[in-house]
Parts: sequence; C-alpha cells; structure tokens
Amino acid sequence: MSIIQEHSIKLDITLPKGDVSAKMDVFYNPVMVSNRNISVLLLNCIENMGMNIVDPLAGSGIRSLRFMKELKKGKMNHLFVNDRKENFKKTFKKGCTINKISLIMQKKMTIGTEEASLFLLNRINDAVKPEEFCGYADYIEIDPFGSPNPFLSAAVARIARQGIIAVTATDTAALSGTYPRVTVRKYWAKPLRNYLMHEIGLRILIRKIQLIGVQFDKALMPVLSYHQEHYMRVYVRSEKGKEKCDEVLRQHQYFFYCDKCLAFKTSVFNKEKCGCGEEYDFAGPLWVGKLFDSQLVEKMERENEFSEDAKFLQTLAAESKQEMAGFYDIHEIAHKMKIIIPKMAEILRKTKGVRTHFSPSGIKTQMSVKEVMKMLQG
Repeated sequence: MSIIQEHSIKLDITLPKGDVSAKMDVFYNPVMVSNRNISVLLLNCIENMGMNIVDPLAGSGIRSLRFMKELKKGKMNHLFVNDRKENFKKTFKKGCTINKISLIMQKKMTIGTEEASLFLLNRINDAVKPEEFCGYADYIEIDPFGSPNPFLSAAVARIARQGIIAVTATDTAALSGTYPRVTVRKYWAKPLRNYLMHEIGLRILIRKIQLIGVQFDKALMPVLSYHQEHYMRVYVRSEKGKEKCDEVLRQHQYFFYCDKCLAFKTSVFNKEKCGCGEEYDFAGPLWVGKLFDSQLVEKMERENEFSEDAKFLQTLAAESKQEMAGFYDIHEIAHKMKIIIPKMAEILRKTKGVRTHFSPSGIKTQMSVKEVMKMLQG
C-alpha cells in the first residue's frame, strides 16, 4: 500500500502495475484527475446551495472525498456515496479517517455497496429527514468504466428540477466511429470517422442522454461538454416541461460533411447534395445546440484554482463564445489546397474565429469553407 495525494485528499491504496481495470480491488484512475478537478470547480461556480449529491459509481471514493473537503461551505446538504465492491464501506471510511473528515460531516453521508441504479432508485429516499429531501438529487455523478448507458434512466428519474447530471463516457471508440455498428446499437446514431469525430461523438452522446430525459418530461440542457484524453464528459441541467422537451427534440438533427470540398452543415434531413456536386456524408441524429453555458464556463475560468487545467479552461471559455456545430481543421484545408499554413494567430484574426479544444489545429468561425480557403490563399 502507498499514500497517493490528489489535491486536498490522501488515499492509502495500491496502484496497479498495468492498465487501470474495473477489476481492481479499489478502482482509482490517476488519468481522471482533471475530470474530478472540473467537477469540483463547476459545483463551486453554480448558484445551487444545500445540494444532495449522489456518487453511485464511486470507485475509490476520491471524488466524494474531494467534494467534502473542497466544496464551499453550505454547498452540500447530504452525500450519497456508493460502489459495488464489497470492501467499499471500509475503504471509504478509512479515507474519511486519513483525511480528517469531521464527524459532523460524516453524519451527512450515506454509504452503499449496491448496484448503482438500485442505489439511486432505492437508497436516496430514506436517508435524510423528509423535510430536507423530496426523493430527488441536486447533483448526480455518473462516471462508469465504459458506457454510461446502463445508469442513465435511474439518474434521470432521480434528478431534481434544476439539478445537474454529470456523465462520463470512456467508450470513445464507439462514439467516435471506430465501430459504427456499436454506435448505432448503443447510441442510436451514425458516427463520422474523420477529424470531426470527437465533436460528433460528444453530440451523439448528448442526444442519447436527452432522449432518456424527455421520457420523464425533463429537458436536459448542456452547461458544459467536452472531450479530453480517452473520455467524453457532459454536464446537463434538468428543466421540467413538455414545451422545453419539444425544443430539445427540435435540435436533434443531422450533420453533413463533404469530403471533396470540406464543407459542413446541419439539417433535419439525412440526404442532400453539397454545392460542389458531391453527395454529403452524414452523422446523427445528434445534438446541434450549444455545448456550453458561456457565463458558467467563463466564471469557471476566472475562479479556477487548478493550474494544470488553466489552459484547457481558457480554450473552453473562448470556444463557448463561438457556438456552432462543427469546426475547420486548418491542416486538412492546407493539405487539400497544397499550401503552407500561416500562423494560427493570423488565421484567428482574419477569420474572427476561436480555437477549439477538439483539435490543436481546429478553429470555429462563422465563415464558410470557401471564405476560409480564400483567406488562406491571400
């Protein structure tokens, strides 16, 4: 056993010599530190106070321990933490002791070792006083090893009005089009296997989450969505109402891409010819609306205390001001045109564009591909 330090929290666990696996005695993934940093930052930046927070797939419990230590005073009313591993209660209580979690705070915890969906549906009803809790959670963390699909229905059923569901998907090969049949089967959409694949996969994931939501008359609106490392991450806020659900569904469309001229667009149809005469390839259906709440993302950038995420948040904040489905990859365009690429700063200035986190050579701009090409030639 060895002591691992992650910001304010220490863990007494044995790290695997090989790859991280769901079969580990205590599941801890050091690659996901940024994922946990941003969840802490987001909760500290939203207005919600006195939240009932549920972490049903807790692994080592590191995220929940960090919530108890790093969330602002008054943010959390009760913590529901669960993992199916038999030794989870012992492990988590040991973590509380090592990190000197107060007894007062520990009284505001419910620890479980059930299947995640059962914990969500059954345990959070009877854990706190009825006058403090109505059977719904204000924040639910869905961070599985693989696809989040098995846990979405229970999470949506238990999320409160204006509550937030945070979803991680690590099955990026399916979402990004490596296995298109799997994408259709698991996410009910056709992927696109080119430089746009991560944004397309993220938008496919958002639509799948939203389709589960509208069954409960809950419109799940993205407030922060991104791709990083080997995973996709989506935070959605739950808004109640049939009209809002209908508005969500209107933003489930198709994404067209032309391999010949590099043009792209969104459409309610899945078949159309490009202006250059070539037949568009398509992806979807997928979410074509906003990926970010720009005010929230800008606030997160301003109040960020995690130096390792500063550059990433800076990119997200800039990108949130130029919302559009799709982006141009300057290397792709330059290769097509057989030209030398100008400096990125010059390209951004001339296109009035912004960088995108999806690609170091990608930009988002309201210009058409023809206009971008003309600018690059000049």
